[in-house]
Amino acid sequence: MSAYFIAFTGILKREFLRFLHQRTRFLSALVRPLLWLVVFAAGFRAALGVSIIPPYETYITYETYILPGLCCMILLFNGMQGSLSMVYDREMGSMKVLLMSPLPRPWLLFSKLVAIALLSLAQVYAFIGLGWLVDVEPPLVGLLTALPALLLTALMLGAIGLFLSSRIRQLENFAGVMNFVIFPMFFMSSALYPLWKMRESSEWLYWVCSLNPFTHAVELVRFALYAEFNGQACLITLATTVVFTVLALMGFRAEQVARPKKG
Repeated sequence: MSAYFIAFTGILKREFLRFLHQRTRFLSALVRPLLWLVVFAAGFRAALGVSIIPPYETYITYETYILPGLCCMILLFNGMQGSLSMVYDREMGSMKVLLMSPLPRPWLLFSKLVAIALLSLAQVYAFIGLGWLVDVEPPLVGLLTALPALLLTALMLGAIGLFLSSRIRQLENFAGVMNFVIFPMFFMSSALYPLWKMRESSEWLYWVCSLNPFTHAVELVRFALYAEFNGQACLITLATTVVFTVLALMGFRAEQVARPKKG
């Protein structure tokens, strides 16, 4: 058991040290959602009215509505960026050294996934703190009740990223694929607009957004921020996490089997 713990803490420490050496990564993770919260929301506020919908008990500002979606945006970009580092490590050789460990490969990948998720959570709470400066103030209890929802969302998005990194062999290809994953997942969800708004404009777009697992992750976080539990969103987010984690493990295992043996 001590070997498992040492491996876990070693991977966690490596990710945090890499993060500390990449200060621009932290700033860029906050600039994107802050632009939406401060600049874009100011323009959309008058054009988009948000009616009283659960979990809100009164009319809310547009900034208040998009806060959970922007938190999930941070988790989305960080999950994919963490997976990008997996492809980079595999090309540079450090991932090969890690996977040569006698410990089970699922444990190593799970440790990597948790490390990415914890780094993402730190950035989310930093963003929420900045949101208070512009009068977007979720309930204080919500900061605690949202933690499990944010962690599950981070694991789901990290698992999707790991699955993609297990299928992509070259670094330059990964960046291109991300554009076909990140932006559709984010914009075709309830992160920026309520689903009923989507339905008013297009029925097929509404159904696409409803089937998007990122939508359910956003709603899970939204309800959790107001100390409410969305069972359907939790179930779908958890199921998506399990499915993509298994697919990622299968992808890395297949890569190991396909690798020619020396000698």
